[in-house]
Order: sequence, then C-alpha cells, then structure tokens
Amino acid sequence: MATPQLSIVIPAYNESARIERTLQRVMECVRQQGWDAEVLVVDDGSQDRTVEIVRGWMEREPRLFLVQNNGNRGKGYSVRNGLLQATGEVVMFTDADLSAPMEEAERLMAAIAEGADVAIGSRWMDRARQTLHQPLYRWFFGRCFNWVTRTVMGLPFKDTQCGFKAFKRGAAQVIFRLQRIERWGFDPEILFIARKLGYNIREVAVTWGHDDRSRMSYLRDGMKMLEEIAAIRINSLAGRYDRDIAALKDTSTMVTAPVKVEKASPSA
Repeated sequence: MATPQLSIVIPAYNESARIERTLQRVMECVRQQGWDAEVLVVDDGSQDRTVEIVRGWMEREPRLFLVQNNGNRGKGYSVRNGLLQATGEVVMFTDADLSAPMEEAERLMAAIAEGADVAIGSRWMDRARQTLHQPLYRWFFGRCFNWVTRTVMGLPFKDTQCGFKAFKRGAAQVIFRLQRIERWGFDPEILFIARKLGYNIREVAVTWGHDDRSRMSYLRDGMKMLEEIAAIRINSLAGRYDRDIAALKDTSTMVTAPVKVEKASPSA
C-alpha cells in the first residue's frame, strides 16, 4: 500500500459508548475532505467492547487499523505507540471524544505545509472558537496547570494539553522515541523535547467543545501531572534527554514497545 498523506491516531480506553460515533465521524470526514489517510485506533487494555467495535469497522474500512498495548499503560504510551506505527507523511493524534472536530485537522496540516514541524491545536488562542465551555473549576485548574507548565518548563504556548496535535513524520519518529512520560503529563514533555531539538512548533487556534464525559480527575490526575512536570525538569537537569538524543544519533533504530497491528480480512 502506498504511503498515505495523513495518519490519524486515536487513543482509546473503555470507549465502547462513543467509539462507534467517533469512527463514523472520522471516516466521513476523511471521505468528505478527500484526504489520503489511514486511521489507527490504539487500545489501551480496554475491558469493554471497544476492540470488538473497532474490528467490526475494520471489515469495511481497509485503512482502519487496530494497535493494542500490552495492558493499560496510559494515554502518553498509547499516543507514542500509535504515532511510531503510523506511516503517513503527516501524523497526528486526536482524543476519542473529538472535542476538536476532525475537520480542524485541515488547520494543523496547513501549518505544517507552511513550514512547521509540529502543529498543536489551541483552545485558548481564540476563545470565540469554543463551542461548549468547560465548567469554571475545570477552567481554573487547567489555566493554573498551564501557568505552572509555562513557568517551570519555559514553554511559551497558551495550551499544551489540547489533545489535537500533528507532526511531520520524521519529527514524530525522533520526538516520541525520546518520550519518557507515559500518562497525562506527556504533552508538555513532547513539546519540551521538540523545542530542545529546535523543531518549528506552530500553535493553531481550533474549534473545541468540552465533553462532560471526560474521565480526567483534576485533583488526582492534576497532582500526578504536576509530579510528571517535576520529573521532566529533573530529567532535563540530570542530562537524561541529552544522553538519549546522543544515543539516538548513534543508531538508526531504537527498541520500541511490542505492538499488535491488525488489518481485517475482506468479508466473504
């Protein structure tokens, strides 16, 4: 199969309630926009019908693939696992709730076509594009986390956490091989790594609507994310990223986590 223009990675954990609608919207968008695209759903050890539903869709969608983690490893691990398997010239990931409509990928791809190596969706560059606002407490904690991230890590972006990011494939293959954080704190880490490597990063305002079904706990997961921000800073000060970068330059391949990519057989 020829190399696709675009790879869309969707991390999923116990998403049986909405994965069908998500796949319907994504595949419709791919056809309507005329994208040359593959779609990879990365299952993070779901205990519900997520895998069964995806496999059913694969029987009629030849460019839909399933990647399975070895157990529940976290969103960061899932995104890395999917993007390292993706073959598109541009690779991106989107949350399974599609809080940013799939059509907004055009804005990310345009930024990359204009010279960016990394294009990150932003909810805060243009708040008028928010179709459904977060509850006040989520907005408050989100902005506090962003302030801490910008201060501790020196990241200039208005929104590091939006689950809607795209990369030139070559940049993704380097950035995600250097990633160490496997759960919620992976977003600022990959941006930190990308800046360290000198990649051109463009922040792009996207349409976005809050989904009340979000599983993220701003108290429990927020504290974990702060721990991970501290770990990123410690890793940097200890020179671990510099050593990883040097090791990557010394070899053309690195060992990645075992994965399982499935392609459904044609229906009888």
